[in-house]
Amino acid sequence: LEALRKIPALRDVKIYRPGYAIEYDFFDPTQLNHALESKLIDGLFFAGQVNGTTGYEEAGGQGTIAGINAALKCAGNDQFILHRDEAYIGVLIDDLVTKGVDEPYRMFTSRAEYRILLRQDDADARLTEKAYNIGIAKRDRYEWWMEKKENIERIINFCNTTAVKPKEINGALESIGTTPLREGCKLSDLMARPQINFQNLSNIVPALKETLDSPQNRKEEIAEAAEIKMKYKGYIERERMVADKMHRLEDIKIKGRFNYSEMQQLSTEARQKLEKINPETLAQASRISGVSPSDINVMLVLLGR
Repeated sequence: LEALRKIPALRDVKIYRPGYAIEYDFFDPTQLNHALESKLIDGLFFAGQVNGTTGYEEAGGQGTIAGINAALKCAGNDQFILHRDEAYIGVLIDDLVTKGVDEPYRMFTSRAEYRILLRQDDADARLTEKAYNIGIAKRDRYEWWMEKKENIERIINFCNTTAVKPKEINGALESIGTTPLREGCKLSDLMARPQINFQNLSNIVPALKETLDSPQNRKEEIAEAAEIKMKYKGYIERERMVADKMHRLEDIKIKGRFNYSEMQQLSTEARQKLEKINPETLAQASRISGVSPSDINVMLVLLGR
C-alpha cells in the first residue's frame, strides 16, 4: 500500500482486497485420454486452462493436439499422440492425464526426463515428418527437412570414415590448445574434443570444408545440427536407449484387463490411483504417483511377461 501511494496519481488509494493472479475452475484432466478426448463423453475434447494449466504456450500446445485429434476423429483416422521423448507437448499432456493437477500446471523443462532428446535444434527432426503424415505440414516443408537430413547424414558419414595421421594434424591441434595425436584417428573422434569444432577443423582438413559446403542459405544450420549430433553422440544414444526401454512398456496395453480393487498384491494407494485413472498402458501406469516399481512388476507377472 505504501508503494502504491508513492505513485502521484494513487497517493490517496485504498485497497478493497489484495488480489493475486487469476482464479478459475477446471475439469480434472485425468478424465481425458492422451488425445485430450474425454473418457466419459465420446467426441468431446478439452484444451487449455480448462484442464488446469497456466500460461499461453501450454494452452497453445494442447489446442494443437486436441484440434488435430478432433479432425482425425471426424475423418475416422487413428489418434495422434506425441510421447514424452518426442515433444514437450507430450510431457505436458502425459503429466496432465496421468498425474492430474492440484495447482495450475506450468511446463518446465525439469519435468521432462529426456531433455537431451528434446533439444530446440532438433524439433524439425522430431516433428516434421509426423506433421507431414497427418497433413499439417506442406510438401515443400517436408522436402526442406529431407534435404537437411540427407546433408547432416552426409557430413557425419564423412567424419566417421575419414582418418587423419598425427604428422598431418598435430601442429594445428597444438596451436588451438588441444592434445596432439599419438596415432591416427577418425575426424569423428576429434570432434568429441571440446576445443574442436567444424570451423577450426575445416581449416585443418580442406576436404571437410568441401563436405560442409551444403546449400548456401542453410549451410550454418546444417553444420550446427551435424556437430551437435556428433559431440553429444554418447549422451544421445544412452538417453535413446532408456526411452526405447520405456516404449516397450508403452506397447503393453492394460486398460480393461485388471480389476484393480480386487488386486490385493498391489498397495492400497496403487489400487486407488489405478482405479481412478485407468491407464491405457503399463508405461502410463508406471508414471502415476503412488504406483511403485514393485506394483508394475506384479502386473507384468499377472500378464505373463
